[in-house]
Amino acid sequence: MTDQITEPPRLFEAREPVFPQRISGWYRRLKWRIMLGTLAIYYLTPWIRWDRGANLPDQAVLIDLAHARFYFFWIEIWPHEFYVVAGLLIMAGLGLFLFTAALGRVWCGYACPQTVWTDLFILVERWVEGDRNARIRLLRSPWTLRTARLRATKWTLWLLIALATGGAWVFYFADAPTLLADLVTFRAPFVAYATIGVLTATTFVFGGFLREQVCTYMCPWPRIQAAMMDEDSLTVAYRDWRGEPRGKKHENTSGDCIDCMACVNVCPQGIDIRDGQQVECITCALCIDACDTMMEKIGKPRGLIDYVALSDEPLERAGHPPRSIWSHVLRLRNFIYFGLWTGIGAMLVVALFIRSDFSLAVTPDRNPQFVKLSDGTIRNAYTLKINNQTGFARDFHISIKTDEPLRVDLEGTAELNVTVPPDGVLNTRVYIFAKPEFEANRAETTPVRFWVEERAEAGARTHADTVFTGDTQ
Repeated sequence: MTDQITEPPRLFEAREPVFPQRISGWYRRLKWRIMLGTLAIYYLTPWIRWDRGANLPDQAVLIDLAHARFYFFWIEIWPHEFYVVAGLLIMAGLGLFLFTAALGRVWCGYACPQTVWTDLFILVERWVEGDRNARIRLLRSPWTLRTARLRATKWTLWLLIALATGGAWVFYFADAPTLLADLVTFRAPFVAYATIGVLTATTFVFGGFLREQVCTYMCPWPRIQAAMMDEDSLTVAYRDWRGEPRGKKHENTSGDCIDCMACVNVCPQGIDIRDGQQVECITCALCIDACDTMMEKIGKPRGLIDYVALSDEPLERAGHPPRSIWSHVLRLRNFIYFGLWTGIGAMLVVALFIRSDFSLAVTPDRNPQFVKLSDGTIRNAYTLKINNQTGFARDFHISIKTDEPLRVDLEGTAELNVTVPPDGVLNTRVYIFAKPEFEANRAETTPVRFWVEERAEAGARTHADTVFTGDTQ
């Protein structure tokens, strides 16, 4: 008996790309509408103008890193108001929890950027190379002039889309018309070209080649979403109690599933929903459209693949109709998520409406804490930071309130009046003095309240508390 040499197992196997088949249906039309809406918002938003006055940018949505500002239509967010951004991030997380608990991974299936751009790239691929079978034949055939022409056309269109995607992103960080002119004339800063290059490359690779692998292997949400769902969450599923055993249409002993593979062929993740819930499924519901189309053709009821809750399975197996969709959506867990979401949103709205359009921060010198002058007077120095969050210059008067006889002076002038530029910050030095006779009988620190009041009629005012430190020896 001769020894047979066996080939060692491979760590990796060659992967054939997933080529989803074209399908028409209610969910596919919904995905088209959402794709068009999200792409329009992304590409067009930087070009919307919003008049804020002569001294402020007129771009409706602008992340102004140079001046540490975020503009969103009539709202202007300063660095010290980062709680607004934090609140929006918390709302986004709670929104994901809410939609996942109610309807599964609807974010992944309809509005995730990876899903949207993958759909767009597949649309271009189908337009250039044909539907699923044509693309599979092209992949498996040897390279020819026709293959090279089709691939070059497809990749060129992908690259243009990716370039527009990376270009649109940088327009959120500078005035869009000005930056576009600088980019075209090669006068833009290097960081703009670098950012466009990185985003173009990632969009081209993720949307054109990695596709479903990003959702399966790179994104953490498929693992997290399992904790967000329960037996009452609606998700795309196969009614195996109705479809099994699979068989041909004329076989009376078989279930409704005729094993036509339509649900598999349209799946952008390349999975078989009939195998049960899988981490790869993004609940895009295209398999529902495919299955419903086939059921209509063979005269069977729709809904073999549908949005289904696990808790309804015993009812349906027993021949009873499932509970309504609203009974799964309107339940305590979802009300708690929605209540938290709306509560945080309401607090952010209130905070934006009641916030002052100027603020004051006081920082005392720490080294040294005080200086003793030649006549025995003790002096403390402070830095006042006054924010003017309006589009026009404002005049303010500085004063202090304390229970002790202290004197305050503004550095460089005898007057305690300052002018803060529009939408700007003024840093000014202020000194407080204590006479020697006061120093002999005082505590180590004395509370001091700085007041800043607008000099205009019925002007606003604000304050900040600090202490005066002296020599008690």
